Amino acid sequence: MGGKLVFEAKISKKRLLAIPKAAAERLGLEEGSRVKIIVEDERLIVEPIRDAIWYAIHGPKIGYISFEDLERESVYEQERFKNTT
Repeated sequence: MGGKLVFEAKISKKRLLAIPKAAAERLGLEEGSRVKIIVEDERLIVEPIRDAIWYAIHGPKIGYISFEDLERESVYEQERFKNTT
């Protein structure tokens, strides 16, 4: 990914800010995506909020789990859930 892109945008009358298409595409943002807005001194920082599914598909791979391990964990969690209801 790397590198810095700089864009200029205008705040609308209702304080809405449109994210330029190139920025949205680079970050994988689409309609319905959630972002975190941080105000730091005189800076406005907008960061994507990623969910577990995004990380599973796009995030770094730090380990390997076999299908059998996944199935065993699924059965365990289903039994655990069934016993709490």
